[in-house]
Amino acid sequence: MTGMADGARLPKTHQRVVALGELDELNAHIGLLRSYMEPVEYTQLDHFLEVQQHALFDLGGFIAMASLADSSMLPDLDALEQWVEQSNAGLPPLKEFILPGGSMMLAQSHVARVTARRAERYLWALVEEDASIEPVAVYLNRLSDALFVLARILGDADGSMVYWRKPSR
Repeated sequence: MTGMADGARLPKTHQRVVALGELDELNAHIGLLRSYMEPVEYTQLDHFLEVQQHALFDLGGFIAMASLADSSMLPDLDALEQWVEQSNAGLPPLKEFILPGGSMMLAQSHVARVTARRAERYLWALVEEDASIEPVAVYLNRLSDALFVLARILGDADGSMVYWRKPSR
């Protein structure tokens, strides 16, 4: 059993506890990604990731507080969507699938992206139990898209993007 911020005691296998662990793991992967970034070259991207780390912490608080939480604790989804739209607009059209890999920084961006996708799946399972959690799942969906766009930016910047090759017949 573990204690939640709202005073509830839940088994460690409860969906709320698992969701908190998923957010924590995603936050750690983003922190590792930030450690690979050169501060001068990637100042704006590092700031974006720092904002997301704080947002993930806030989302964890929202889940941990359950009945005590309110929408004022949720991060700005519109700002995240705007970042995705603006950042994606500057990228060339995608002609092939991208494989995780390349530089350590690029590979870590993909690890963060797939961790966000997994966390999102866990959150949707929690939404089935508690509909008030839906904004967290939606945020994670948009964050995983943002991390994909970020990977494209990083791969273009350091030239280490790995593209899928069609099988030759």
